[in-house]
Amino acid sequence: MTSLVDRLDEHTTLEYKKLEGSLPISLDIYYPPQPYTAPSRVPSDVPLPVIPTVVYFHAGGLTVGNRESWFPNWLHKRVNSLGYVFISADYQLIPPSTAHDIVKDLQDLFAFITGREMQSGEATFKVDCDRIAVCGSSAGGLCAYLAVMNCEPKPKALLSLYGMGGDFFTWHYIAPKTSVFFRGREMLDPANFAKYLYPFQPEDPLHKTSDSPRAYHPQSYHIPNYPANERMLLARLYLQMGNFLDYYTGMHEPSLSALLRDILLAREGEENKEGNARALDSSSSPTSTAEDYKRVIPPTQFSIFPQLADHGSWPPTLLWHGTADTAVPIEDSRNMHKLLENAGVPVQLIEFENQEHSFDYSPNAEDLWKENFDGVKAFFDKWLRN
Repeated sequence: MTSLVDRLDEHTTLEYKKLEGSLPISLDIYYPPQPYTAPSRVPSDVPLPVIPTVVYFHAGGLTVGNRESWFPNWLHKRVNSLGYVFISADYQLIPPSTAHDIVKDLQDLFAFITGREMQSGEATFKVDCDRIAVCGSSAGGLCAYLAVMNCEPKPKALLSLYGMGGDFFTWHYIAPKTSVFFRGREMLDPANFAKYLYPFQPEDPLHKTSDSPRAYHPQSYHIPNYPANERMLLARLYLQMGNFLDYYTGMHEPSLSALLRDILLAREGEENKEGNARALDSSSSPTSTAEDYKRVIPPTQFSIFPQLADHGSWPPTLLWHGTADTAVPIEDSRNMHKLLENAGVPVQLIEFENQEHSFDYSPNAEDLWKENFDGVKAFFDKWLRN
């Protein structure tokens, strides 16, 4: 497998926007050794290659990470082997940003990569606006959904690797929890994360960021290799508290999570009022319709809920998910598969039996799932080449 050092030597970093305080938000371009340009796409007036492009969004629960975090070498090298450009992009992290800020980042990213000549090393090229695909892992899969819903030009294909957001209206996202639920890891004490809890304290303000790399304590720490970057624990904390969607939407007063929880409680009765019995298995959440949720979700929030999208306009989609995933339940992808299939969209869900979250990063992943990895290459080739 390509080492991190070798991979970092291969890319070009560009800043695609600035936030207040001149905070840059960046992307990395991985230019293919032999770029592909469809004969019909060669412009007559500009002697530049116009190249299909796959845009990737990183994992991290939307709360941590950057464009180099959890980088999918297997995906990058397969996209480049097709002659396509591979782009890994940063986006704002929550909190204090929300999904609405992330959507704006994605829109600005698309405007940047489709509105100019691009430079990567000594190569100058243009992104083929008719041949853009989006993909992402975990929270990055959610970003890919948001790009399909909110960006122009609309992506022509989507790959979600155990992506969040296919079914937000389950106990996993909105129930407070009192026992271990997330990858067998310990419960967290909210008091240790006061800075990141609403209402935010003006004397210790949170600043917007799109770059929060992973960091770990040494082996000598009382929990060896425990996360040293507090943001690495925030998504788990919000899921534990049952208010992840409050931070996602910015809707704390009233709490959107509490409003949604009331809908589920009303449908299953009062016996599980705490939600703990349901929290470990989101598939057991009672079935509600989109209209049930729309009654409590303001219309201004619809654009960040993939379940509420116009699925008839969705591009061909490939979904991967492990059946033993406790970080993002497989029901997220199963529900998205059902919604897209019902809308007549070409969609495939591949379930990986007994696999946890991030299974494709395991040391022997290339040997175990080479056929599936190559299937992703074939998927992008099918929908972007012609």
